[in-house]
Amino acid sequence: MNVARQSFTAEKRLYLLQNKQHMELYDHQPTEEVMPLSDYEIERDKPMPSFNHGSIQANLTALLHAYKNYRTVSEVSLLLADWLSVPDLAIYPKRPLDFQNDQIKVKEVPLAVVEIISPSQSLHELTDKARQYFEHGVQSCWLVLLPLTTICVFSSVNNYTFFRAHETLEDQVLSITLPLKEVFE
Repeated sequence: MNVARQSFTAEKRLYLLQNKQHMELYDHQPTEEVMPLSDYEIERDKPMPSFNHGSIQANLTALLHAYKNYRTVSEVSLLLADWLSVPDLAIYPKRPLDFQNDQIKVKEVPLAVVEIISPSQSLHELTDKARQYFEHGVQSCWLVLLPLTTICVFSSVNNYTFFRAHETLEDQVLSITLPLKEVFE
């Protein structure tokens, strides 16, 4: 069967998520087989991370740990006004952890978020998420583009800078610099 290429719009992905389904892709071609979403995808409303995705997320977390004035949180559920999102990383001002009163859905807006593109996500989806983060008060948003070994740092919806694997990332909003060769190794 010859099947045309298909990309999912935000509306189509929402429909599939609400119906707990997704299209299985083979060589970037949609098949007629519909597979149920994993619990991870349903709970977080985002694709399952890949090996490279997880590796880069771990590298970023380790490098950001050096910034003692920030706390980096992985895969936290944010409830920002009427919008639920689970960024790959959220960066908050450093404060002690409260082990007696943990939060399942965090209402505090992070200073910054990091979103790492997954093979099944489009750049449009991520830039739309960046816009929503800024609308909810986030001050900085990093989009990690794995196929390009590049990180795009947004300081506002229309102000961003690309940093490649051989460069040093500079987030001027948070005063963070990271050697990207250590992120992408």
